[in-house]
Amino acid sequence: MHDSFDQTVKFKLREDDEVFSAADVFKLVHEALKEKGYNAINQIVGYLLSGDPAYITSHKNARVLIRRLERDELLEELVKSYLERLSGGG
Repeated sequence: MHDSFDQTVKFKLREDDEVFSAADVFKLVHEALKEKGYNAINQIVGYLLSGDPAYITSHKNARVLIRRLERDELLEELVKSYLERLSGGG
C-alpha cells in the first residue's frame, strides 16, 4: 500500500495481454463469426449500432477482443479505411 496519494502509480499489463489494432480486431472477429456460421457483417453492424456485445460470438475470444476498443475507435477505422480506398490510397 502506498503511504501517499500524491505519487504516480504505474500500471503494468499482464505479459499475455496483446495489443490489437482496430483492423486486427475486425479481422479476428469477422473470422470467428464466419466460423460459427453467422453473417459477420450484419453481426458487427449490430454491435456497432447498439453496443450490445451479444452480437459478437465468444468463439476465439472475439467478444473480449472487440470490447477492448471503443466503438467510436472502430467506426473511425472503418470510415478511414473506406475513404482511403475511395481515394485510391489503399
